[in-house]
Amino acid sequence: MGMTQRIRSSLPLFRRLTSQKSNLQTTLFSSHRSFATSSAPLPKNYNLKGRLLTGATIGLIIAGGAYVSTVDEATFCGWLFSATKLVNPFFALLDPEVAHRLAVSAAARGWVPREKRPDPSILGLEVWGRKFSNPIGLAAGFDKNAEAVDGLLGLGYGFVEVGSVTPVPQDGNPKPRIFRLREELAIINRCGFNSEGIQAVAKRLGAQHGKRKLDETSSTSSTANDGGKPGGKAGPGILGVNLGKNKTSEDAANDYVQGVHTLSQYADYLVINVSSPNTPGLRQLQGRKQLKDLVKKVQAARDEMQWGDEGPPPLLVKIAPDLSKQDLEDIAAIISNTTISRPDSVGQNALSQEVGGLSGKPLFNMSTSVLKEMYILTRGKIPLIGCGGIGSGEEAYKKIRAGATLVQLYTAFAYGGPALIPRIKAELAECLERDGYKSVNEAVGADCI
Repeated sequence: MGMTQRIRSSLPLFRRLTSQKSNLQTTLFSSHRSFATSSAPLPKNYNLKGRLLTGATIGLIIAGGAYVSTVDEATFCGWLFSATKLVNPFFALLDPEVAHRLAVSAAARGWVPREKRPDPSILGLEVWGRKFSNPIGLAAGFDKNAEAVDGLLGLGYGFVEVGSVTPVPQDGNPKPRIFRLREELAIINRCGFNSEGIQAVAKRLGAQHGKRKLDETSSTSSTANDGGKPGGKAGPGILGVNLGKNKTSEDAANDYVQGVHTLSQYADYLVINVSSPNTPGLRQLQGRKQLKDLVKKVQAARDEMQWGDEGPPPLLVKIAPDLSKQDLEDIAAIISNTTISRPDSVGQNALSQEVGGLSGKPLFNMSTSVLKEMYILTRGKIPLIGCGGIGSGEEAYKKIRAGATLVQLYTAFAYGGPALIPRIKAELAECLERDGYKSVNEAVGADCI
């Protein structure tokens, strides 16, 4: 195809974009329709900064429409991810929670890049009988209400964890409740499990699940060999559902059981979150007796349900990174959430005195140490998910060598945006190849031997 033909082929897309330009802002910032069932509500104090963000996004899309037909898909995909760096400064100008809501809204409407390039084969692995295209996941807390699952998985994450989801809707703690520690690349939050509740989340996940099943049935590309491809109930990626308890609930076990009964049919794995520092009394459930009783009840609720050939979703427990060694000896599950302790590196920041959980780079050493200890205590027999301070492929690799089979991002994604994801995957693949590993599994726990 000559250059003239390429330019002509791009004109229809360009005309559609420009003819709809007046509607684009309404679609992103005013409409209450999403790609699935309902859209993320927009912040009430959306203002000029938001309009600037809209303009920048529209400009990127229009430029991309003219550019896409002149290059191959992989090159264009890389360009689009890199271009998102131009939007990051606009988000940095906004209140942290407003920026968060805008990001979720954009992902829910498909206004984020979609990864078209295959992951390096060295990153593929199988955990709990589920095939992951890569071990990099998005931690719970970003998409609390399952509004943007498809858009977030489309960014190239190997898995996305939604929640925490509480049985009854609750607003969480008063605002402001999210604070940026920019120099430390950290965040303090005291959101307090703000959630729309399990019924709202079940409605969204059910609609998304039904749409995917319909697409799979009608697609002529589906073959018998598709069973070997990575993915789960969320389509191309793995979906985890993180369950929480209501702040005023007196029966924590019943709260988690409700979550299991309502949401487990849509989950590739379930998480009992007993680690949040922002729900009174929650961390007391990490005690040996309390946790044993809780897990027993939740597991029984899961097992009494009917399951197909794939069996029930695995059940995991999310714990804090600042537990005592005695507590660690009683717990084997997902490692690390935000910590209520303050490392020396953030102690000089005035915002470090804010009540809430700390996440981000200052948490890396502490959470990695706990991860390594847990791997040793469980003798490497339980898959562990490591999170806390991961912002590069090298740091993801260190978590894996400390015992993590999978790793999760949150704060680094909040600062770095979509461009961070392909970079971390590429760097992780380089680390594995550099040290002679042929797969992620070979490197798990390498520093614990």
